[in-house]
Amino acid sequence: MKILIADDSRVMRQIVTRTLRQAGYDSHELVEATNGREALQMVAAEAPDLVLSDWNMPEMTGYELLQSLRGTGQDVPFGFVTSEGSSDMRDMAAAAGALFLIAKPFTAESFREALEPVLG
Repeated sequence: MKILIADDSRVMRQIVTRTLRQAGYDSHELVEATNGREALQMVAAEAPDLVLSDWNMPEMTGYELLQSLRGTGQDVPFGFVTSEGSSDMRDMAAAAGALFLIAKPFTAESFREALEPVLG
């Protein structure tokens, strides 16, 4: 299985990668994008099984990325890993088609709880 991590922070992509490994997803192939626009192109090119995206990114936000994907009929499983997790953001994410929103700081356990229904 392949997971696309979209975040403009290299350090945060590394933290997400480490947390995925700690959560037991170390056998999954991980690919990275540095903004929403790049992630949109990588979904088409890489066909990931799951997209983990930051909410705020340059060029195209994670929310805009999700809207673009759903607007073109792309139904790749999608979740947010972001610094904010207000109820308004969670409602917007769910309405746009996100399966979950993991707010920072997060743990390997919070990743397992969110990803297990998606990746098994």
